[in-house]
Amino acid sequence: MSLSPSALERLNRARADLRMGLPVVLEAPGAAALVIAAETLTEARLTDLRALVPQPVVALTAHRAQTLKARVYDGDLARIALPGEAGTGWIRALADPADDLMKPLKGPLQSLRDGPADLHRAALRLVKSAQLLPAALIAETPQAPALAIEHGLTRLTPDETLAGETRLAPVVAARLPMRLAGAGRLHVFRPQDGGVEHYAIEVGRPDRQAPVLARLHSACFTGDVLGSLKCDCGPQLHAALEAMQAAGSGVLLYLNQEGRGIGLANKMRAYSLQDQGFDTVQANHRLGFEDDERDFRLGAELLRRLGFDQVRLMTNNPAKVAMLERGGIAVSERVPLKVGQTAENAGYLATKASKSGHLL
Repeated sequence: MSLSPSALERLNRARADLRMGLPVVLEAPGAAALVIAAETLTEARLTDLRALVPQPVVALTAHRAQTLKARVYDGDLARIALPGEAGTGWIRALADPADDLMKPLKGPLQSLRDGPADLHRAALRLVKSAQLLPAALIAETPQAPALAIEHGLTRLTPDETLAGETRLAPVVAARLPMRLAGAGRLHVFRPQDGGVEHYAIEVGRPDRQAPVLARLHSACFTGDVLGSLKCDCGPQLHAALEAMQAAGSGVLLYLNQEGRGIGLANKMRAYSLQDQGFDTVQANHRLGFEDDERDFRLGAELLRRLGFDQVRLMTNNPAKVAMLERGGIAVSERVPLKVGQTAENAGYLATKASKSGHLL
């Protein structure tokens, strides 16, 4: 029936469940497991999981495992056997690097090396997509599907956790006069997976037959709204709008991918680690994330939706150029956007140049 949730709808439901501390069930041929995010795990649910499986497993990304000096046998992740006396505090300490420098020794940690890690890999994808700390408690049991039915838990297969290209549907557009860009229109687009909406700001009346001056701008609450000096995001946003007004037209895509795709809470965790002396990439790795978790395919789809197939892209990031071109958008010119350098963000910008390839 059409009343039943699709795989995409169940995926978004699973993300919400994990954020609330509910377990979800992952099923593959011959294997099934209850999965719960380490960040939202409660003692009561940990006790219930132990009653089902004597020794659950904590899945960590390879970056986080390497920070903890845990052996990584599965390439991109480590499966850590949960000691019998460990509680939620111990699990949270594995997931959250906040106290790493005060309490560097978390072990001894026993990494599992036998058996498949497909369910664990899918669990980490799922927790990451929920913008939680990338660590999950996993209890493999053949009872998992029956428990899902009994307790109303969301069920997914590992393949259903894979992030495909998200389709965006237009919601509304309206005229918007802007202090920096003059006359324009704000378009709101909603993804089919139930995620956050993304915006396109059309400045003037761009010609669809010529390369449009464009900017893919990832949301930055601290920089765009609060005027943070730790990054150059706010000045880049304002400079892009001003350049579009000066050019007579343009389009700015405002993508809700805060903190390079890890979310505001994890971004603040990364900032806290930077206060301890780590650079922006090291901080992401200590949290268990990649350097950059954003998906710029969203930008390509938004441009196509608006009728553009060629752009003059305002960016210092070659990855944005490559991703747009893979998405079928021709980039006729990369327009540098070198603004907002401060004493406070000098190290941050140097790291973006040396480790992320930004052309500064």
